[in-house]
Amino acid sequence: MLPEKKRKQIIDLMNREVVPAMGCTEPIAVALCAAKCAEVLGKTPDKIILHLSANILKNAMGVGIPGTGMIGLPIAIALGVTIGKSEYNLEVIRDVNPEAVKAGQRYIDEKRISINLKTGITEKLYIEAESFDTEGNSAVAVISGGHTNFIKIARNGETILDRTTSSATSHTCDDEELDLHTVYEFATTTPIDELKFILEAKKLNKSIAEHSFGQKYGHAVGRTLNCERQRKIMGDSAFARILSYTTAACDARMAGAPIPVMSNSGSGNQGIAATMPVVVYAEDNNASEEQTIRALVLSHLTAIYIKQSLGKLSALCGCVVATTGSACGICYLMGGEFEQIAATTKNMIANLTGMICDGAKPSCAMKLSSGVSTAVISALMAMEGHCVTSVEGIVDEDVDKSIHNLTHIGRDGMNETDRLILEIMTSKH
Repeated sequence: MLPEKKRKQIIDLMNREVVPAMGCTEPIAVALCAAKCAEVLGKTPDKIILHLSANILKNAMGVGIPGTGMIGLPIAIALGVTIGKSEYNLEVIRDVNPEAVKAGQRYIDEKRISINLKTGITEKLYIEAESFDTEGNSAVAVISGGHTNFIKIARNGETILDRTTSSATSHTCDDEELDLHTVYEFATTTPIDELKFILEAKKLNKSIAEHSFGQKYGHAVGRTLNCERQRKIMGDSAFARILSYTTAACDARMAGAPIPVMSNSGSGNQGIAATMPVVVYAEDNNASEEQTIRALVLSHLTAIYIKQSLGKLSALCGCVVATTGSACGICYLMGGEFEQIAATTKNMIANLTGMICDGAKPSCAMKLSSGVSTAVISALMAMEGHCVTSVEGIVDEDVDKSIHNLTHIGRDGMNETDRLILEIMTSKH
C-alpha cells in the first residue's frame, strides 16, 4: 500500500480532475470565463470580447449548449454573462431556462459579443474575456492551463488576481508523480472507503446514457447499437452493451442535454469513456462493489496520468486516453494483474495513436465506439498472453515509455496537424 501522504495527494488530484460538468467543457469554460468577467464588472456587460486559443475554438464550434437547443460559443457566452454563476464552475449555466435563452439570443442579436483567435501563445487551453459597460468600466478574466483555472482577474486596470508568471498555471500538478505501477498500486490497495467517491461517476454517467436511449440525440449512435438490427449482428452481449451505453451518453452530451456528467481531466467525453465501459462490464459479470470501485479508480487515474504529459487539449483525440483507462479497468475486472494491465496499455497505444481530434461534435460518439472496441480487444489479448512488442512501432518494452511516446506525438508531433484541422474547419463556410 502507498504511504498515507501519497494516497492523499492522489485523492486530491482525482478530486480536482474528476468533477461534474454540464455540457461540452470547452464552450462551458468560455461561459465560465465570461461569467466571471461580468461578475467582476458588476453588471451585464454592454460588450464582451473573447480571445481564444485555436484548440478552444475547435472544440466549441459544433456542440450543443445545454438547455438551449442551440450550438456553439455565442449562446454559451451570452448565458455566461446574463445568468452564469462562476461559483458553479463547469456547471456555470445550470440555471438556464427558456426565458434566459431568449435573453441570450437578444444579447447575440444586439452584436454585443466578439470572438477572436488569440495569437502569439503556446498554451492550447486559453480563454481571455474583456467586458465593458456604458460608463467606461472594464473587467478582464483569463483562464489558462485548466478549464476552471483563472490566472488573471482585473477591474478598471487594477489587478485582483495575477498568476501569469507563476509556475502553477494549471490544475494538473507535477508533484503527484505518477507511473502506471503507482496508479495500479493506488487503485488496488488503497482502503476502499477512501475510494468510494468514484461511485458518483457511475451514477451520473449511467444516468445520462439511460436517458439518451429514449431520445434521438445527434447521430443516435447509442440507440443504433441497441436496436434489433444490431442484435442480429452482435447479439445481446456485454460487448454490445458497453458500446451502446458509452456512445449513448456521448450522444446526449454532445447534443446539449441539460444533464451533468462526471468529467475527467476537463472532458466530459473522457469521463464517460473512462466510466461506462467499466460499469457495464462490471454489472454484466456480477462484480462486487469493491471490484467496481477499484476498476473505476484504475480507469480514471490512468487517464489522468496520461493527460498529465499530453496536456488538456491536443490534436490527439481524448478517447485514446480515456479508453486506455477503461481498457485497464476492464482487464482488472477480468482478473488481470499489473503485467496484464501493462500489456493492455501497450495494445491500446499500438492501435489508436494518431486518431485526430477535429473538435467536439455529435460524431465524437463514433470515435468513442472505436476506442471502446479497441479497449475490450486489448484487454482480451492481454488476458490471453498477447502484447504488442517493442520491435513494433512506437511501443517500448517499458510501459511508461510507451505512454510518453504516445503523449509526445500528441503534444508535440501533431501541432501542424492541429493547425491544419482548424484551417479546414474554419474555411468550409
